[in-house]
Amino acid sequence: MKNLIKKLLVATAAASIVASAATAGDTPKRGGTLITALGNTPRVLNPAVQSGIVTGFPGAQLFASPLRYDEDWTPQPYLAKSWDVSEDGLTVTLNLVENAKFHDGAPITSEDIAFSVDIIKAHHPFKSMFAPVQSVDTPDAHTAVLNLSQPHPALMLAMSGQLMSIIPKHIYGDGQDPKNHPRNNVDLVGSGPFKLVEFKQGEHVILERFDDFFIEGRPYLDKIVMRIIKDPQARVIGLENGEIHLSGFESQPRNINRLKKADHLTATPEGYGAIGPLDWLAFNTKEGPTSNVKVRQAIAHAVDKNFILKAIMFDTAVEANTGIHPDSPFYNGNVETYPLDLDKANALLDEAGFPKDSDGIRFGLTIDFGWPGVKPQVEYVRAALKKVGIDVTVRTSADFPTWAKKMGTMDFQMSWDTVFNWGDPVIGVHRTYLTSNIAKGVWSNTQGYSNSKVDEILDTASKEKDPEKRKALYAEFQQIVAGDVPIYFTNTLPYHTVYNNKVGNPPLGIWGTSSPIDMTYLK
Repeated sequence: MKNLIKKLLVATAAASIVASAATAGDTPKRGGTLITALGNTPRVLNPAVQSGIVTGFPGAQLFASPLRYDEDWTPQPYLAKSWDVSEDGLTVTLNLVENAKFHDGAPITSEDIAFSVDIIKAHHPFKSMFAPVQSVDTPDAHTAVLNLSQPHPALMLAMSGQLMSIIPKHIYGDGQDPKNHPRNNVDLVGSGPFKLVEFKQGEHVILERFDDFFIEGRPYLDKIVMRIIKDPQARVIGLENGEIHLSGFESQPRNINRLKKADHLTATPEGYGAIGPLDWLAFNTKEGPTSNVKVRQAIAHAVDKNFILKAIMFDTAVEANTGIHPDSPFYNGNVETYPLDLDKANALLDEAGFPKDSDGIRFGLTIDFGWPGVKPQVEYVRAALKKVGIDVTVRTSADFPTWAKKMGTMDFQMSWDTVFNWGDPVIGVHRTYLTSNIAKGVWSNTQGYSNSKVDEILDTASKEKDPEKRKALYAEFQQIVAGDVPIYFTNTLPYHTVYNNKVGNPPLGIWGTSSPIDMTYLK
C-alpha cells in the first residue's frame, strides 16, 4: 500500500508542481534577467563537496538532484522520474529521466549517480547523509540502486536541494582532488537548469538558461545575475530601489521590518523549514559550574526569551523550544520550558551549592561568540545573569576560525550559536547530542553532552521506517534534552526571502533559494 501511494504521488507530482506555479500569481512566462544578491562569496560552486547557503543558491541552479521537495515536505520527481524503496528499507531504486544532459551535452546516467554518491560520502561535510549507502548498482543507464547497510529514512531528504548534486563523472573522475578541482568555479559543467557564464570572486555569479534542460519549457528565466553584496544595508537599498529583484537568507531584524514597509516588496520567512536555522545558548556540560544541570536550568530561568524575541529580534523570529526547527514535521514544542523566574533561578543556584558572596556574586562564567551579529544577545545574557549573581565575561574572538577552534576543543563555558537542521534530524540534529560526537568540531557535540537514553533513541530513529514512530521517538528525545538543558533554545534565526512583486513563483519551498528556481519568472 505504501509503495502504491508513493507511485501515485510520483505520477501526479509534475501536474501539482505546475498547478502550484500557476496559482502563485500570473501565468508563468519565459524570458528576462533576475537580479539577485548573495551575502558572501562562495568558496566553490560545487555543492557535492561544500555545504553552506552561499554555495547552495548557485549550486542548486547549476546542478540537479534526484528529488525535489514541495512546501508540504513531500518528495517530488526531478532527475529521478520515480523511485522505489524496498520493504526492508535496504535498497532505494532511482528511475532516471531519459533525456537529461550535462551542460556539455553528455548524457546523465546512473554511473554519474553512483560517482556523485561516492564523492559526497568522501568529501561533503555532512557524511552522515550517505553513511549507510554501501554501494550503488547501475544495471542500466537510467537505473541506480542504492544498497544500504540499514534502513535510512533521512536518505530521501538527502537526495534533494543542494545536498545531492549530480556531478559529471567524465569531468571529476580525472584523479584530481574534487574539493579543489579547477572545474569547480571555472568552465563548470553542471546538470541543472542554468549553466555558468562567469564567477568573479567578490563581485558576481552569472548564470544563463540551459536550453537542453530535461524539463520541457524550463527554466523560465533567461539569466540570473547573483551580485555578491556583503553589506546588508547595500542589499536593502538595492531591493528598495528595484536594482535587486530577490534576496534570500536576509536575517537582520531592523532591515526585515524596514523592507516589509515597501509596497513593491514582499518579505517572508516561508521556505526555510529544511534549512532549520536556530539560535541557542550552549553550555559546556563537562567542566565548571555549567556541568551542573541545576545551574543550566537556573540560567535558563534567568534569561528572558521574550526579551530576545521582542527587543532584539523585533518580532521577526519565532520561539524555539528544542533543537528541531518549529517548521519541521518532527518538532515537539510540548516540552519543559524555562519562563523568566529569578526566584526560581536563585533557588536552583543555592541548591547547586553556589551561594552568593558578600558582593552578591556566586561565580564567574565566560561567554563566547563568533560573529558580530549576535553581540546584542551575548551582552543581554551577561546583564541578565548578573541579576542572579553570575559574573559573566564576554570573550570576543578575533575572527570566526578563532571562535570555531574554541568550540571544537571545548575551550568555552557558554557560547551563543546559530546552527542548522539541514532537512532530516539525522543530518543536522543528531550531531549535536550523540556521545560519540563529543568535541569533534564546530556544531558537533561541543557541549560534551552525554545521555545513553538519547543515544539509544537517536540510533533507533535513524533506522525507523514508519514516519509516525519516528515522530514519537523524536518527541521523546526533545523532552529528555529539554530537561537536561545542555543548550537553552531561544528562537529561530529570522531568515526571510525578500522579493520584488514582479517576481513570480519565488522559491518558498522547504529549501528556500537552496532549491532550483526553474519555475521562477518575471511578470
